[in-house]
Amino acid sequence: MAYLFTSESVSEGHPDKVADQISDALIDNFLAFDPESKVACETLVTTGQVVLAGEVKSKTYLDVQKIARDTINKIGYTKSAYMFDGNSCGVISAIHEQSEDINRGVDRASKEEQGAGDQGMMFGYATNETDNYMPLALDISHTILKELAELRRENKNITYLRPDSKSQVTIEYSDDNVPQRIDSIVVSTQHDDFDKDDDVMLSRIRKDIIEILIPRVVAKLPEHIQPLFTDDIKYHINPTGKFVIGGPHGDTGLTGRKIIVDTYGGKGAHGGGAFSGKDPSKVDRSGAYATRHIAKNLVAAGLCEEILVQVSYAIGVVEPMGIFIDTYGTCPFNLTDGEIAKKVTELFDMRPAAIESRLKLRQPMYSETAAYGHMGRKNETVSKTFEQPYGEPATMDVELFTWEKLDYVDKVKAAFEI
Repeated sequence: MAYLFTSESVSEGHPDKVADQISDALIDNFLAFDPESKVACETLVTTGQVVLAGEVKSKTYLDVQKIARDTINKIGYTKSAYMFDGNSCGVISAIHEQSEDINRGVDRASKEEQGAGDQGMMFGYATNETDNYMPLALDISHTILKELAELRRENKNITYLRPDSKSQVTIEYSDDNVPQRIDSIVVSTQHDDFDKDDDVMLSRIRKDIIEILIPRVVAKLPEHIQPLFTDDIKYHINPTGKFVIGGPHGDTGLTGRKIIVDTYGGKGAHGGGAFSGKDPSKVDRSGAYATRHIAKNLVAAGLCEEILVQVSYAIGVVEPMGIFIDTYGTCPFNLTDGEIAKKVTELFDMRPAAIESRLKLRQPMYSETAAYGHMGRKNETVSKTFEQPYGEPATMDVELFTWEKLDYVDKVKAAFEI
């Protein structure tokens, strides 16, 4: 029997994502001037206030207030009418030195023997239902909000948009797990109070989302996905009514509260650890990236159509506790999931330092991850410039989303004789 599956996304202006982006901007700036920095930074945002808290071990000094303000302004919170803007909000820092009890369990005389920065389990997932090996409902949800942000910045076709927004997509699948149609789309977007008549205002927003935004979204998607957008889609546009009060003024934001949006939209599994604000010695982050890298390369190599990869660690221990594989019965070869896991262990070195090296995780590459998902993104190299209060600016080339590379496909094919 056919079934429905739903995933959601939130915009860069969502309060939780504002917090994530500030935390990851701090990570990038620390790593730019001291690649061995150890950072765990949490951010809280609310009406007119930003609170930074966490632990840092680094050789560099940063103006954390300026970094927070610059991040907020870049997102688009630049007007006092939002009751939260980068130029006037208060920024309180409660960042302090990292605990030596934690540090001694992680650092080693030999970098290769670096212990895991925490205990826990991490999951990676991949499916061949999209070109970027991501679940389709989540991929479309992200695309909706990225395009909505583009419309906001253009400020031409739609001129009333504010930064905070959410989307949700429900897709009908066949018994054999093939997307058949889009059942419903939800878009809630913050907006100016541009008409005294709420009904007129909401009717305009609905019309603009369906007639301006959605066609732009469809045009960005692959041709084989576009037919899923039919005239029968149920649209819920700002279903609670007007949405003028939003962002951190409407809802307090915290780092790490959108872990499903950040990963696979509810497909696969999640170990529970957030990513943003953590340097790569924290396996919550590096382990999740490494398992995505494994999952994507295995599916791309044709070993299976869908896969879940789990790795687990103990704090301070170098080797992972184990690797688990679930191919959901989609492996066409005479291989058990246990046999696949054994070969994966041989192919991919999952020691924390090896992951950092293989995926180049000591680069200042994390600001780009903090909105619209950490997985399924484009691997590319960009130039970045960072500033510090007492020193020269640092300009460098940074390779983004290294865990999305298909650089192990040939090795997987050779190992499994595909």
